[in-house]
Amino acid sequence: QVQLVESGGGLAQPGGSLRLSCAASGFDFSSNTMYWYRQAPGKERELVAMVLTQGGFTHVADSVKGRFTASRDNAKNTVYLEMRSLNYENTAVYYCNVNTERPYWGKGTQVPVSS
Repeated sequence: QVQLVESGGGLAQPGGSLRLSCAASGFDFSSNTMYWYRQAPGKERELVAMVLTQGGFTHVADSVKGRFTASRDNAKNTVYLEMRSLNYENTAVYYCNVNTERPYWGKGTQVPVSS
């Protein structure tokens, strides 16, 4: 079955960096676009980044453009989200997503940004 397991979250200081990973299994990873979403406290889940199958194009939300970079390693069935210059507004649970016959989600990894 499809499994998505996020990791790499944790307490970050303002201005700091984190690298999130999402290990995928149970589907043809290299043939599927992968997504990163986040849900901040009290807010709806929002799209953060999208990585096409060969990683040649990635889209990130305007609010994180220039600070967040998404990528993938098809040999490792893993997608990444590099986050730099973190600020308090980036505090959220970050989720990995894929849409095969239906949407699948990981359990998320928490990223609290606090001094």
